[in-house]
Amino acid sequence: MLGENFMAKFDILEDLKWRGAINQETDEEGLRKYLAEHDDLALYCGTDPTGDSLHIGHLIPFMILKRFQMAGYHPVILIGGGTGAIGDPSGRKTERTLQTAEQVKHNEEKLTAQMKKLFGTENFEIRNNAEWLGKMNLLDFLRDYGKFFQVNNMINKDVVASRLENGISFTEFSYQILQAIDFYHLNKDNGVQMQIGGSDQWGNITAGIDLIHKLEGSDRPAFGLTIPLMLKADGTKFGKSAGGAVWLDPEKTSPYEFYQFWINQDDRDVVKYLKYFTFLSREEIEDLAEKTEKEPWKRAAQKRLAEEVTKFVHGEEGLKEAQMITEALFSGNVKSLSVPQIEQALKNAPSAEATHEAKNIVEFLVETKIEPSKRQAREDVKNGAIYVNGERQDDIDFIIEPDSDFDGKYVIIRKGKRKYTLVKIK
Repeated sequence: MLGENFMAKFDILEDLKWRGAINQETDEEGLRKYLAEHDDLALYCGTDPTGDSLHIGHLIPFMILKRFQMAGYHPVILIGGGTGAIGDPSGRKTERTLQTAEQVKHNEEKLTAQMKKLFGTENFEIRNNAEWLGKMNLLDFLRDYGKFFQVNNMINKDVVASRLENGISFTEFSYQILQAIDFYHLNKDNGVQMQIGGSDQWGNITAGIDLIHKLEGSDRPAFGLTIPLMLKADGTKFGKSAGGAVWLDPEKTSPYEFYQFWINQDDRDVVKYLKYFTFLSREEIEDLAEKTEKEPWKRAAQKRLAEEVTKFVHGEEGLKEAQMITEALFSGNVKSLSVPQIEQALKNAPSAEATHEAKNIVEFLVETKIEPSKRQAREDVKNGAIYVNGERQDDIDFIIEPDSDFDGKYVIIRKGKRKYTLVKIK
């Protein structure tokens, strides 16, 4: 159960350091003093609605926010309905394509639903910066906030400096001011003392703290914390699979695909990911690290990682379905799967097409190009290497009836131990 390893007064900063989850802090001493003297820390992390789903790369700072929630602190998610209409230049070499108001609204709704699923409803809130940025006119913006930002300082921020050669519009240049206003607004009106984000957000976070101190006084509690850039052992950026981004939306990345992404992680990365993406105790993670070193073939750490993250994102039902599909494919008992589960399981498998006509197995295998010739097809069938809908067929006179299983939509051919082909019946 989430939270069983956490207590309200344990040293969360030391825990985050052990997990390798802190890149930079604006004032560690001041934050430690605040945590020692107060139990009301509120902190936020923002996301702009540039898409209708988060992916696992976005999940990294939100996992930190979740840890603070489990330790008894108050997390706030800021949906950038205002800033999302502009777009954060961080991490980009080119200008973003501006979205329509309808797109932004749709994305806001989808992201809000995802956040509620991850954070629940207690000791948690979602805000939208369109509430205050949308009411501000240009003269208010320049008079009340613009005068506090020196252009030479803004140009020196990494996010802007990296774009100067190719050019950056005034719209994206002004993004850091808008994000600073967000932190100021949440600090003044909602008592939010800390902002967290990825390493590319350092300049935006410090701009917010500077604005708070200029407007509310230098003794006003305001802290920033960033998370390191996540790289895999091979040096490539974390968060991508062969099929592209790994989404939190089950319609974009099914629970089975999500589970498989985690279970297939490299031994060199799995302990780091256990620290970042699970709420397991230090003792259990160290035990799994030892098992990975001594018995890597058992993949105990990968299995635990896949279980924990899939359960966190997709719930117990999503985890059970992912495990059932995994077991069915491993054992070959695909007949136990429903049509939607088949579509999940074999989404990226080789595919072919056939008609509803009953056909001799040898002809079927050649016509679907699963076998290169009738001679090879007969040989593989006789040798017991061919499975039809989970059942071994070694009779070259066997007739495949496409309408017999899976609502007449598919025939599943397995060649050898793991080579599946999904034949779609037209």
